[in-house]
Amino acid sequence: MIAFVSGPVAALSPNTAVLEVGGIGMAVQCAPNTLSTLRMGQPARLATSLVVREDSLTLYGFVDDDERQVFELLQTASGVGPRLAQAMLAVHAPDALRLAVSTGDERALTAVPGIGKKGAQKLLLELKDRLGAPLGTGGHLGAQRSIASGPAPWDEQLQAALIGLGYASREAEEAVAAVAPQAEAALADGVQPPVPQLLRAALQTLNRAR
Repeated sequence: MIAFVSGPVAALSPNTAVLEVGGIGMAVQCAPNTLSTLRMGQPARLATSLVVREDSLTLYGFVDDDERQVFELLQTASGVGPRLAQAMLAVHAPDALRLAVSTGDERALTAVPGIGKKGAQKLLLELKDRLGAPLGTGGHLGAQRSIASGPAPWDEQLQAALIGLGYASREAEEAVAAVAPQAEAALADGVQPPVPQLLRAALQTLNRAR
């Protein structure tokens, strides 16, 4: 198993990062909130999980080992593959998922694209004894990765993240507009708008609009 990859970021797309590792470009599938922490040419370290299929080998990347562990545990539930597990972590932090499952919070799971009411009920039953209790480790991205200088504007990052999750451009634009006041408040305080938090808020807005 490839536990992590480390090296400069050679390329970024809406759902993939390429890290140069020993002269080799390693393509890593990442959720939008993970991609938002990466910068072209800057060093990065991603915890990884290798998913082996008959016709493919796919490496999934995460900001830390806890995310990777939850990603793998989610797939022990029937009907949950790597893409759905990654989508769940794109919407909720590991501790938020633990809390949702431990408290039977159906709405939290239906906020994930691809999970309906019946699917959420089934997941709550199957995962109840697998994820464990919240660890109290803080925010989704924590303070483990500093933001390099010269990031893309927050709205471009957020829109790319939403499109990467499968939303149409129009829906992404409306969601970005809905969370713009939060971003502007952060800018007024002299800090960079927190894209991962804005992403979760945008997804909640899209879920209410269904």
